[in-house]
Amino acid sequence: MAEVGSRLQRIRLHRALSRPNMLFGADRELVLVTGLSAVILIFVVLTPISAVFGFAMWIVVVGLLRMMGKADPLMRQVYLRHIRFRRVYRPTASPWRRY
Repeated sequence: MAEVGSRLQRIRLHRALSRPNMLFGADRELVLVTGLSAVILIFVVLTPISAVFGFAMWIVVVGLLRMMGKADPLMRQVYLRHIRFRRVYRPTASPWRRY
């Protein structure tokens, strides 16, 4: 009689399903918002100085976002959750009690 459970079952996990969604090595939404603001700056002002400034701003900010993404790919979500917390939670017996 064969032993049940003598071999461990292997399941393949594809990395694409468990990795954070990144663009240029940084958080996707932040890169897109930065690009959109740079394009708006370039095409609204329509001067060569604004084009250079918008392009330089985009390059610098994407570089900073890449450093942030390398440190922690989920840093934006962690920070947004952090600022939603209160500074102090009072010990109360009921959630409906007034502070």
